[in-house]
Amino acid sequence: MTREINTTAAVNNFLAHISGDLGAYLEGCLHCGLCADACHFYAVTKDPRYTPAYKLFPMARTYKRSKPPLSWFGGAPKVTEKDLQEWEELIFDSCTMCGRCTMVCPMGIDIASIVSVSRQAFVAAGLGPPDLLQAADNSRDKGSPLGVTREVLADRVEWMEDEHEVEISLDKDKADILLTVSSIELMKYPESLVAMTKLLNHAGVSWTLSSKGYEATNFGFLSGKADVAKIMIERITAAAEDIGAKTVIVPECGHAFGALRWSGANILGRPLPYEVVHITEFLADLKRNGKLKLRPFNDAITYHDPCQISRRGGATQAARDLLDGFATNFREMSPTGNYNWCCGGGGGVQAMSSATDLRHKVFKLKMDQVEETGADTMISSCSNCRLTMDESKEHWHWDKGLDSLVEILAEHIDEPASRDQASVTT
Repeated sequence: MTREINTTAAVNNFLAHISGDLGAYLEGCLHCGLCADACHFYAVTKDPRYTPAYKLFPMARTYKRSKPPLSWFGGAPKVTEKDLQEWEELIFDSCTMCGRCTMVCPMGIDIASIVSVSRQAFVAAGLGPPDLLQAADNSRDKGSPLGVTREVLADRVEWMEDEHEVEISLDKDKADILLTVSSIELMKYPESLVAMTKLLNHAGVSWTLSSKGYEATNFGFLSGKADVAKIMIERITAAAEDIGAKTVIVPECGHAFGALRWSGANILGRPLPYEVVHITEFLADLKRNGKLKLRPFNDAITYHDPCQISRRGGATQAARDLLDGFATNFREMSPTGNYNWCCGGGGGVQAMSSATDLRHKVFKLKMDQVEETGADTMISSCSNCRLTMDESKEHWHWDKGLDSLVEILAEHIDEPASRDQASVTT
């Protein structure tokens, strides 16, 4: 099916969203190529098209054409339909917006933010991966990218309560904390919500889920559909205001954290009336204040840093504070922390069937990292990373374990009953 491509809409949309800092980035690129080796897609393929700076060429050309002196003489060629078609894969399939390229850029250019604006321009032109755009539409129309409606949420909560014998707070009139979830967790990893429930109940905090604003993921933010991005932030905000919550907890989902915490106010157009924290940040604070008691965990593990939580989110230390004194056989991978390699599925790439082969190739970097540590299990705090790595693990028939940090913590809560049992055994 031939798509109608509106280059004028792309150009106008891009120029309308270029702020002073993004303009400075586009003008500041030295074309040195240092960003190439920092990109996981380039690292595994050596395809020069995957050099991060190269992905910006069509939009950089558009920007420079609109500014003197080139605007006086028409010195830069126009962006064509062919350009947009050629760069569609580079803007979507082969960029997870992980920000690793920025860490090595001598000019500090935030390429991920330019890619994000570029995606909006491509969508305005009628382009974009159909499955990613459908996920955004599902979020707008049904409440979540996987079609988890309010009714489905209530059913899943009831099932999890019966299956795991826990009390999951849903739609309390008032609560200090609004907990959000991702539909990946609800449908693929339901133990994640159970784990968060156990940990929050253990700490005795006032919290609830809300059927008015439960979905943490923001596929409008990932896809370039700005209207959907705003709708998702509005739903969470309305739910928080309705129950009087002063804190919103983002679950194990990287982009949900970045979209709400660092972009939420700009998307909404006003300050957020609540504090946004990632679940690992909240739990680390509980642990520091003696409200989270844990039994030691002795398995040989390593930790994968989700890009949007660590490198771009600023919460690198939270997971390590939780592991400190709890995981007795924890081994850092190399590189780690803010320089860790991406899982290959962030930035919506996990939802793009066209990027499947590329994701699997990229995962070999992560496999090598884990093998070098000698760990038996890799844990993380992002369900999107987990899903990406689970699929690639199956593709490569890899024998290492993958697990959730929050789930492991919940399995090792040191309740009085478990302490009594331990003293009997010893």
